[in-house]
Formats: sequence, C-alpha cells, structure tokens
Amino acid sequence: MTTFEPHPQEVVLGEGMPCTDVELLAPREVPLGGPRAMTVYRTLPAKGRSFVGAWCFLDHYGPDDVTDSGGMHVPRHPHTGLATVSWLFTGSIDHLDSGGNAAEVRPGELNLMIAGRGITHSEISTPETTALHGVQLWYAMPESTRFTDNEFIHYVPDAVTGPGYSARVFIGEAFGSSSPVITRTPDLLGAEVILDADAAITLPARRDFEYGLLTETGLAALNGTEVAHRSLAYAPTGADTLTITAGPAGARVILLGGVPLGERIVMWWNFIGRSHDEVVEFRRRYQAELGFDPEDPADAGKPRLFGDFPEGQPAPLPAPVLPNVRLRPRE
Repeated sequence: MTTFEPHPQEVVLGEGMPCTDVELLAPREVPLGGPRAMTVYRTLPAKGRSFVGAWCFLDHYGPDDVTDSGGMHVPRHPHTGLATVSWLFTGSIDHLDSGGNAAEVRPGELNLMIAGRGITHSEISTPETTALHGVQLWYAMPESTRFTDNEFIHYVPDAVTGPGYSARVFIGEAFGSSSPVITRTPDLLGAEVILDADAAITLPARRDFEYGLLTETGLAALNGTEVAHRSLAYAPTGADTLTITAGPAGARVILLGGVPLGERIVMWWNFIGRSHDEVVEFRRRYQAELGFDPEDPADAGKPRLFGDFPEGQPAPLPAPVLPNVRLRPRE
C-alpha cells in the first residue's frame, strides 16, 4: 500500500487523533441503460462493506461522451426506504417523480429525493448535454422515518475556500459550512472538495462518524493512504481528524460521513426494507400498481405506494425477477 509523504504546507483546521486504519474499496463497472449502456463505477455496496454511516450506495460516472453512450436514460422506476442524492460535475439531467416534482439537475446543485414509503422517478440526460459526469448516492432511512411521505429538495451550497482548497457542503456540516437540508436521517455529511496540486488539509472529525473519501479526479490520500481514481477510502469511527492530500495534479474528492445506521437492511434492486418478505411485497405492489402484474383484490382501498406519473413519458421499468434464495440482510 502506497502512502503520501507529509506536506510541509498543510492547512490544519483541526487537531486530534487521526485514523490510520483506512480500508480501500475498489470500483466495479456496472452498465446503466440499454444497448448503448453508460458505464458507472460502483464502490458501495461492496463485498464486506455495506455502509459509510447511513450511506449505502455510490455510483461514479464520466466524463461520459453522450454521443457515444447515449447518456443517462433511466425511465420510471421505484424506490422505498431510502433517499437519493444526484450531484453533477458536468452536464444536466431531467428529473421527474410521482410526488409531482420536475427539476433539471445541474452541476454544483443538490437534488435530494426522499422516497419514504414509496416513490417512482425517471432520470434522463438533457438534449443539450454532450458530456455527463457525476455521482449518484443513496442513504438508508432509519426505522423512525422510512414510512414517511416522499419529498424532493433542491439546494445550492456556496463554495467555502481556504489555502489550497474549496468545498461545497451539500449535506451536514464541515469546513465551517452548514447545509440547511433536513435529511430525516440524522448525522450525515456530504461534500465536494477540490484541492490544488500537492495541497493537504486536516479537518476535525467526529469520533462517532464513519467517513468515506471518493477520489473523483486526480490522485488523493486519506490520512496518508493513497486512494486511486474512482476508489473509495473508508475510515471507521474513533478519529478526531481527517487529513486529505492531493497529488501533483490536484484532486477533486467526495467526502461522506455519518453515524453508523445501526440497523440491518435488505436492499434489492431499488428497494430497501428490513426483511426478505417486505421487499417481496414492495416488488409485488410496484408490479401491480404499474400494470405489469394483475392487481390483488386485497389491495383495494389501500393508498398507492408509487403514485401517479405524467402521461407521454417513456415506459416504466419492470422489476427484475427475484432470486430463488431468500435475500440476506446487510449491516
């Protein structure tokens, strides 16, 4: 494992006990879309690591030439028990959901969709987009809020600058900046950090937080451990400080953090539940409500989980076939 040498011009925002027990998660390539699938690089969930705090899903993509790949084309599909964060660096995406929200996702702007008990949405890159580049993040909602109503939140964080770095905190608090966004999942952090060439910054860490650092561009290190492009570094609870270091070309990173969720979840396709049977029921309701499968007379009079959608949109995605074994919980 390679390490960075200490930087003589390091900017220190906090002092304390750094975590040197850093775990590296390599990305795996996943096709997203149809015949001309856009490739995304997934680091969460990973074998042996399901969470960073409540963060449970991380896709990194681009810069992607839309003329070659066709861009992002994800028709209507469901979510339960989670929230999605779309954060772009280049390009734009049209978001539409069954809560009645339509928005253009643009670089440097938080678009948070809280699914709660259920929602459907579509994500399609805009016609003028020629290159698409960003991350898609999910966090699991705790038992106390996972059956609440869905919601869509848009927020544009200001840049916070210092010697050798700039940061945009879209969720939580860091770098002296605080996001006003209410996540319904307490104690989360999400931020984009851009570092100059060979810059290093040490910031205070919450001892009860787990942290993750995605090297989005360039080369970076977390507490001396090198984090390759598209890889995710994980630091467990117990540290008072985090040191982020850039390589000779500078770096852009995504910093995530949070208190461990402390709950077992069952995550399959786009559903998060607490048991195999619960996820099976979410799938059944989705298939019936969208007309893929016959409705169950027992559903008569129940509120729809996945809402209505405007006409004239691409056909929704059917749910995949469930595996022949019981879904195993993650923790």
